[in-house]
Amino acid sequence: MMRQYRFDLVLLVLLAALPALGVYPVFAMKVLCFALFACSLNLVLGYTGLLSFGHAAFFGGAAYFAGYAMRDLAWSPLAGVLTGVATGAVFGLIFGLFAIRRQGIYFAMITLAFAQMFYFFCLQAPFTGGEDGLQGVPRQTLFGVSLDHDLALYFVVLAVVAATFALMSRVIASPFGRVLAAIKENEPRAISLGYEAERFKLLAFVLSAAVAGLAGALKTLVLGFATLSDVHWSLSGSVILMTLVGGMGTRFGPVVGALLIVSLETKLGDIGNWLAQATGWQAFTGLGSMVSVVTGVIFVLCVLLFRRGIVGEWLVWTQRWRTRRGNATRPAALAGAVKG
Repeated sequence: MMRQYRFDLVLLVLLAALPALGVYPVFAMKVLCFALFACSLNLVLGYTGLLSFGHAAFFGGAAYFAGYAMRDLAWSPLAGVLTGVATGAVFGLIFGLFAIRRQGIYFAMITLAFAQMFYFFCLQAPFTGGEDGLQGVPRQTLFGVSLDHDLALYFVVLAVVAATFALMSRVIASPFGRVLAAIKENEPRAISLGYEAERFKLLAFVLSAAVAGLAGALKTLVLGFATLSDVHWSLSGSVILMTLVGGMGTRFGPVVGALLIVSLETKLGDIGNWLAQATGWQAFTGLGSMVSVVTGVIFVLCVLLFRRGIVGEWLVWTQRWRTRRGNATRPAALAGAVKG
């Protein structure tokens, strides 16, 4: 446990030092927002066993409502972000009441159907801006600190994401989290032990939706807009990909997956231009338009080679290495004890 806390502290210090290391703060904030989004899905997919194809509705709905509150109602960033959290929680409750009694592909299809209905609502609603999106969301000030400066906003976003991640880790390690794990492993047995599985799954789903809403509200605050791509079904697929590639059911798997996918979507064109200059092959300049192909290849490789995801495979490998190391040192220790 102490080793885990040390690792978390080192990671937090490293994230705080990213702007000083030359990382563009807006890009870092975007990664943090999508990492939080992926962690929200991991709560229901990795720890509860519910495949939701409608998480984009929570993310994008919170992005729209938070942006509307901050731009048109002139609410503070804190009130706008809390509006996004409430929006995600309410949507999660509505979706969950209809979907939670189903399992597997039926649960996924119900969440997808609700998400698509909300997508068409956002397409037609006057306050969303339709295909143009909701633009020009101001950052304003928070507790007297101007958020117009990217560096100030970065530390605010980092603090919120770190606190939320710590809260989710606490929830997963709590008795509530253990019940969710039991439901995922064997739901009939959990029911036979007296647990109301549907109630626990609904609570987990609402909590996941609220965290996804927080991620969407922060994204609107950072980038200053919300668009239809935030509520499109493809975003639900992207966040599932982040969770699977990083390693579902692990603490940092979704974070690694979000970093990889967002980096590819944002920086793949720059990587292609650099490769073209380094190798002289101009074919690399078109790499930026092949984001979907590259992410698809990465997903296939993970399915074939890293079934548990990047972090999941790493944890299994380290555990095997420690076991082999312990087995190797045990005879030597026993021999030393006999000689002594």
